[in-house]
Amino acid sequence: MKIICIGRNYAEHAKELGNEIPKNPVIFMKPDTAVLKKGSDFYIPEFSNDIHYELEVVLKISKGGKYIQAENADKYYDEIGLGIDFTARDLQSKLKEKGLPWELAKGFDGSAVLSEFYKKENFDLKNLSFSLIKNKEKVQDGNTSMMLFSPEKIIEFVSQYFTLRVGDLIFTGTPKGVGKVEEHDILEAFLDDKKLFDLRIQ
Repeated sequence: MKIICIGRNYAEHAKELGNEIPKNPVIFMKPDTAVLKKGSDFYIPEFSNDIHYELEVVLKISKGGKYIQAENADKYYDEIGLGIDFTARDLQSKLKEKGLPWELAKGFDGSAVLSEFYKKENFDLKNLSFSLIKNKEKVQDGNTSMMLFSPEKIIEFVSQYFTLRVGDLIFTGTPKGVGKVEEHDILEAFLDDKKLFDLRIQ
């Protein structure tokens, strides 16, 4: 299983971190060991003092392929869920300053939180709301209509470089409102009005 992540796919999020708006999807990867075991708490790693949450819509690939055209891309995934891409922002900033890859800041153990997955036909993927509540306060409020690159465009772009296989996951990017987590925080993730998971920070 590959975990393919899209950076800077919401303009306001790119702006809040002082990044340029990309002309093509920004790609990075997480190893399968990044997936947090279901029902587990998230433990802040010892190497960072600035772990940020980033809530994202996640696609689950249901059909393998390469060089997929955008107009056919909806046939290659049939389930969606929510995920949190935890990021060691302090470590990422140091890596970016040196022009180095982000994987240490993005791919560490437990950095990929996943909900259950649901059939995509139950949702309007062009106008899908999702939100993150931290300690009873809404901190992220996104909608797929604000994506710079749609799921279909992402699949088209990614599949030029990586063969997609059944079970691969694509994190499609986070909206504005990312921020730091602290010990004892509680995060709750919603897709439309349906709560998909909650998570305790330790």
